[in-house]
Amino acid sequence: QVQLVQSGGGSVQSGESLRLSCAYSGLTDSSYCMAWFRQYPEKTREGVAGLKSDGSTTYAESVKGRFTISQDKAKNMLFLQIDSLKPEDTAMYYCAADRGCGGIAPGGYYSEYFFAYWGQGTQVTVSS
Repeated sequence: QVQLVQSGGGSVQSGESLRLSCAYSGLTDSSYCMAWFRQYPEKTREGVAGLKSDGSTTYAESVKGRFTISQDKAKNMLFLQIDSLKPEDTAMYYCAADRGCGGIAPGGYYSEYFFAYWGQGTQVTVSS
């Protein structure tokens, strides 16, 4: 059974940085995909960054240059580094995983419906 447990997040000032963490277990397949989504109140989740098991990464156009997705395979950890935070980054952030990569499309597009496993979410609040 795949489990994702998130940590990090919190309240920060505009311009600061945060690193979100996602500890995963049960993902033993040689091929898989992981991603970070965020959700504004009363909105659907939007993907911001994706990572394939081959190490390739993609980003939504709106976050390129400020968000970095990375993985520590030895520790089964997924990270999202967010730099130069803006008030509009305020949202609930989720990590997601799936044994397939149907949820990651070229050009930085993501579909939450193709990700079977989700973290519990962590709030990021950025004040100006």
